[in-house]
Amino acid sequence: MLFEQLFDDESCTYTYLLGSAGEALLIDPVREHLKDYLALLQRHDLTLRYAIDTHTHADHITALGELRDATGCETLIGAPSQMSCVSRQLADGDVLSIGELELVALATPGHTNDSYSFLLASESMVFTGDTLLIGGTGRTDFQQGDAVSQYHSLFDVLLALPPETRVYPGHDYLGKTVSSIGMERASNPRLQVNDATAYADIMANLKLDNPRLMDVAIPANLSCGKL
Repeated sequence: MLFEQLFDDESCTYTYLLGSAGEALLIDPVREHLKDYLALLQRHDLTLRYAIDTHTHADHITALGELRDATGCETLIGAPSQMSCVSRQLADGDVLSIGELELVALATPGHTNDSYSFLLASESMVFTGDTLLIGGTGRTDFQQGDAVSQYHSLFDVLLALPPETRVYPGHDYLGKTVSSIGMERASNPRLQVNDATAYADIMANLKLDNPRLMDVAIPANLSCGKL
């Protein structure tokens, strides 16, 4: 298996490249790095089958549309996204195969209503987008976000995975690259709660500024990043 964790300095977004037997997929590609992705695919002699967004992003512009134009790949996002330009929307439990790898789509709404995580069980890896971050969780105060839904996504779906499962988030602002389900369950301050009400209280009092590019990024991303 080929695995690359790529980073966008402007939005602190992680993009993930997975490859196997000449095929590849990209998770959360950023438009400004399109040439980098194409160069990586060429360098490793990979055909891009899928480009996936874990949700409709508010802090950067996706490369989904331009990757599809450049490679003919299938573009994907989870239902019920309003991103109608994608090739298709995923449902909970859908399986994406590349080479010898199988990636399972997990509906994990709460940060947004279309938030999904992606489990690569054979390698004990889960890509959590903005649902579960290292030492935190994604905000729930816009884009149909809902703290109670996110609580259930966290505790009923992600934290139910084996504790050794490695967590690869959609962002990190402190230079951390990977955690694990067990580490997050034990030390993530937002997960030290007994019920959904207590979690919702935490999320309601974050008092965060809106993402700087929100007014540009969301409309652009609903068009697959086509400006």
